[in-house]
Amino acid sequence: MERAYHKWFSSNLQRDMELLVFGHAGRAILFFPTRMARFYDYEDWGVVGGVRERINKGELMLFCVDSIDAESFYNKDIEPSQRINRHLQYENYILEEVVPFMQKHIGITDTQVAGCSMGAFHAMNIALRHPQVFSKVVSLSGRYDLTMQLENYDDLFDGFRNQQIFLNTPQHYMADLEQYARLKAIRLMEIVIAIGKEDPFYPSTLQFSHILHEKDIDHSFYEWEGNAHLPRFWRQMVQLYL
Repeated sequence: MERAYHKWFSSNLQRDMELLVFGHAGRAILFFPTRMARFYDYEDWGVVGGVRERINKGELMLFCVDSIDAESFYNKDIEPSQRINRHLQYENYILEEVVPFMQKHIGITDTQVAGCSMGAFHAMNIALRHPQVFSKVVSLSGRYDLTMQLENYDDLFDGFRNQQIFLNTPQHYMADLEQYARLKAIRLMEIVIAIGKEDPFYPSTLQFSHILHEKDIDHSFYEWEGNAHLPRFWRQMVQLYL
């Protein structure tokens, strides 16, 4: 399997950023890591290996990007307004640096996006905010409301709310979205959601699916037995849904 490591200084983040590229041809998939995880974790956990055969056949290319969650959503040393602003800088890094890098690699403009756990949030949020950029989103074991307090999962903004937080909470902004052009672009995307029935985020994910249906947004919703919020499940899921 072809594997390439890349690193450059991000003008948007003002720091070095790293990523791994797996494959030589095929559909280009931007793959977000899990909560505060690293760009190499999917490889280490065998998730990349789950689609090795398709990568080797030139059907898929995975672009495994790094996370800055520890500097944004999970950085309790800065104010919530600063956390969302740091995330928006990360989004600009993805859109202005990583996506052009991907498109240059494959020579076409069609890109797709995926992620597991917190990576599923990143994938779904950026796809719904910028549907003209992505043709498909795959979100596995995701959380679509970072303001929710649930079991061992905190409200990542400590009760603080502003417009930017609302506009980066899919469970909230999709319910209110009326912009025709954006809804039309979202309806053209292929959307795949998978979640375990015992995952703490299963009820909210089911609600999110209902919101999409209410907006006439077709999507595939797959329920797995148990919690299914572990790499051994994600290794199976990527084989089915990427």
